[in-house]
Amino acid sequence: MIEWFTNLDHYIQALLATIFTWFITALGACIVFFFKKINKNVMDAMLGFAAGVMIAASFWSLLSPAIDMANSLHMCAWVVILIGFIGGGLLLFSGDKIYDYFEKKVKKKRENNKSLKRCLMLIFSITLHNIPEGLAVGVAFGSLAYGLDGATLASACMLALGIGLQNFPEGTAVSVPLRREGLSRRKAFFYGQLSGIVEPISGIIGALLVIKVRFLLPYLLAFAAGAMIYVVVAELIPESQTNKKKDLMALFTLIGFAIMMIMDVALG
Repeated sequence: MIEWFTNLDHYIQALLATIFTWFITALGACIVFFFKKINKNVMDAMLGFAAGVMIAASFWSLLSPAIDMANSLHMCAWVVILIGFIGGGLLLFSGDKIYDYFEKKVKKKRENNKSLKRCLMLIFSITLHNIPEGLAVGVAFGSLAYGLDGATLASACMLALGIGLQNFPEGTAVSVPLRREGLSRRKAFFYGQLSGIVEPISGIIGALLVIKVRFLLPYLLAFAAGAMIYVVVAELIPESQTNKKKDLMALFTLIGFAIMMIMDVALG
C-alpha cells in the first residue's frame, strides 16, 4: 500500500491526501445524526463551541503558518498578514452589507433572513478557510517534484494528517450551528461536509502550480483568518450570548478554543 502510494504522480498523491481531509470534515459534520432533537441550551453551547474552534483555527491553522511561510519566502510577514487579515474581514463585511441591502428589497420576514445570513456567512468562512489548507497540502506534495528544501513525502503526509484531524471539529462547527438555525439533519450534514470539498480541488491546484501558489499562500491563509474572525465576532458569539446562561456559553467557547488549540499544537 505504501509502495503503491509512493509510486503515484505527485498531483494524484495530493488529490488522495485532500480527499482524506475532506472525509474527516464529513465525519465531523456527521455528529448531527446522533441527536434527534437538541434543546436551545445545547445548541447555544455548540454555537459557542464553534466560535472557540474558529478563533483557535484562525491563529494556529492560518495566521501562524502564514507568518512562518512569509518569513521563509523572505517576505515582510507583518505586512502580508495585515493585508490578508483585513482583506478577509472586509470581504465578509461587504457581503454582510450587500445581503442587508437585498434583504430590504425583497422585504421578507426579518428573523428568517437573519438565520439565513448567519448560515451563509458560516458556510462561506469555513469554506474559505479550507481553500488555503488544501493548497498547502497540494504545495507540500507538488514540492516533491521540484526538490524544494524540506520537501519529503513523510512531511507532506504528516501535514495532510494534521489538517485532516483538525477538520473534524471544523465539520462539527458548521453542521451543528446550521442544525440550530432550523435546517434538517441531512441538510446540516450536507453543507457541513460541503465546506471541505474545496480541499481536493485546491489541493490539485496547489500541486500543479506549486511555485506560484507558494507565494500567494501567506496572503490566502491570513485572508481566511480575517473572514473567520469576522463571523465569530459578528454572528456566533453574539447569538450564543442570547442564552440566559451567558457565563456557561462563554465556557463552551473556551472549551472549543482549547480543543482546537491542542489539536493544532499537538499535530504541528
